[in-house]
Amino acid sequence: MENILEPRKVKRLSFVFPVYNEAEGLPYLRREVETWMREQEERMELEVVLVNDGSTDASLPFCIDWARDDPRVRLVSFSRNFGHQAAVSAGLRYATGDAVVIMDADLQDPLHVVPDMIRRYEEGYDVVYGQRQERKGETFFKKASAWLFYRLLRYCVHKSIPADTGDFRLVSRRCVDIVNAMPEKHRFLRGMFAWIGFPQIAVPYVRDERRFGTTKYPLHKMLRFAWTGITSFSSYPIKLVSVLGLCFSLLGFAGCLYALFCYLAGWTVQGWTSLLCLQALLGGVVLLSIGITGDYVGKIFEELKFRPLYLVEKTYNVDEQELKR
Repeated sequence: MENILEPRKVKRLSFVFPVYNEAEGLPYLRREVETWMREQEERMELEVVLVNDGSTDASLPFCIDWARDDPRVRLVSFSRNFGHQAAVSAGLRYATGDAVVIMDADLQDPLHVVPDMIRRYEEGYDVVYGQRQERKGETFFKKASAWLFYRLLRYCVHKSIPADTGDFRLVSRRCVDIVNAMPEKHRFLRGMFAWIGFPQIAVPYVRDERRFGTTKYPLHKMLRFAWTGITSFSSYPIKLVSVLGLCFSLLGFAGCLYALFCYLAGWTVQGWTSLLCLQALLGGVVLLSIGITGDYVGKIFEELKFRPLYLVEKTYNVDEQELKR
């Protein structure tokens, strides 16, 4: 069944920027955002939500000065580092626009793509995500691992997760409200937005080279993020272990038939090497099964604590009563 699109206009647009040790690039971010806002302020109301994710450099003082200089800039500062997905979730919670744009503070995802997203939103799409056509300034290994990362997510997590897309997207208010109402602690936002459905479309763009600082997603964090996405949205790893268990059971059954045949034939079989290899393989599968199952149980344990996703230490230009309405 095709979605029926209902055209609308953006009345108030919110930007959400998670900030973690971005002091070197924040002056550039402010200059670019303020320029963009001056160009668009006649069309719509605008606001910026900065979420300081426990930065240990000069990011917080800069953000405080920016919020004091411009009442359209809201600042939410965590008590410690809670992670990128928690910071974006907080930004969605404090954003008041009828459309919200999620962007990283390094501006590798360029602002000039946002008008195309707005145009698609005004056509009636609820989620307009940026789809990378090219990644400037990145190594072959980084590009290859990113390519594999997104295909793995589509295969293991949710087939609706678009390839070559990050968290850079424009989201309608109704989608933001639905995601804000989701209680899980292990957040995988791109999977959550794919799961809720509603009309969604891609806007292709070229991702710029990082101008300042270093990436916050090296290989080990990317692998951990992929694992969080897979285990939060899919039971595929447990199913895979079940398949491995079945395969090794069949292998063991074949080994029993071979041993019986050798016994009946009167052959002398030492069997030490085959027995050792079989035990090592089976032991590895058992330990892997326990580890994967334990990870799922651990996530259940953390969810049942009902601890908050993040803790806010201070805010600037935030009206809590307005957020409750």
